[in-house]
Amino acid sequence: MKYPKFLENGGTIGFTAPSLGCTTEPYKSCFREALSRFEELGYKTEVTPNCYMADGIGISTDPKECAKELEYIYSDDKSDVIISVGGGELMCDTMAELDFESLKKCAPKWYMGYSDNTNFTFLLNTVLDTASIYAPCAPSFGMKPWDKSLQQDMDILTGKTDSVKGFDMWERNSVKSDVNPYAPYNLTEAKRLYIYKGNTPVVEAPSPEMINNAEELNIPFPEVKKLSTPVRFKGRIIGGCLDTLITLCGTRFDRVKEFTEKYKDDGIIWFLESCDLSMLQIRRGLFQLKNAGWFNHANGFIFGRPYHFNETEIGVSEYNAVVSVLGEFDKYMILDADIGHLPPAMPIISGAVADITVDDNISIQYICE
Repeated sequence: MKYPKFLENGGTIGFTAPSLGCTTEPYKSCFREALSRFEELGYKTEVTPNCYMADGIGISTDPKECAKELEYIYSDDKSDVIISVGGGELMCDTMAELDFESLKKCAPKWYMGYSDNTNFTFLLNTVLDTASIYAPCAPSFGMKPWDKSLQQDMDILTGKTDSVKGFDMWERNSVKSDVNPYAPYNLTEAKRLYIYKGNTPVVEAPSPEMINNAEELNIPFPEVKKLSTPVRFKGRIIGGCLDTLITLCGTRFDRVKEFTEKYKDDGIIWFLESCDLSMLQIRRGLFQLKNAGWFNHANGFIFGRPYHFNETEIGVSEYNAVVSVLGEFDKYMILDADIGHLPPAMPIISGAVADITVDDNISIQYICE
């Protein structure tokens, strides 16, 4: 696994838009404010033209141009690291135009983004054998004041720390808007982790009935018991947004079985989260990846809170959607972790070895080897 150089003081951050650009509010204002904040911190910035474009179909501009600009900013000597300016829906079209053979010849460079950016953060791992950072896109850094999770992102990007920890509260409903673009996270929900070892609950997930009754009666969930002994597991961590991963599965970009075989002695920890997927789609997506052989050599699974949190369909919840498919592996599954579309989120060094400890929170130490 190749690890890029971390961002140094006075270094240059490159920004590009292989998915959506920043042309609408509140993203446009947030990106502008983020650029100012990075420059105040002493960093230089480089922005590709597609960051301000919206003439593409589902992405910033023509996929060929998006690929060209991504190749340019990844290979040029000006930018030291890259932060994507947005997620979206069709970054897969950019990947279809990307020259991966050319990128293999480049010095590795940190690429940071999440959601639709899984198209590149994941393929950097599995195709280019290069680590990446799964963390918020550039406009998030325009909030005032910064959430402590954003400082954690920067500490990973600059190499100031090799470990991260989850958070106590999370945002169910954002208050960010066109007239209030810089609003910080609206932290109203207490974080609860639910842990399974195979099909057996270590810390039980709430049933749909418990959730519904608690909401109707306006009472909190029953207190979650603490573990008498923390759960700990280790392995090479890869993953991203499930919406994107099931799109890549079975395509010419699918090198997962080769990757997991190469690193089978480390074991693979999968981090997964979802955006648009319903509970049934999550279950079907996991079925697809499992039967494609992706989870061979798995050492554990971490699932972020799904964007469609606390929704059920014909008895399928975010909990049994996972456990019913992956329980047979008899590995630890950590559910409702601080990853993905319901912030704050821990940054993931995708491709690194992760030493994970879980009690009433989750801690990850990354080992870049």
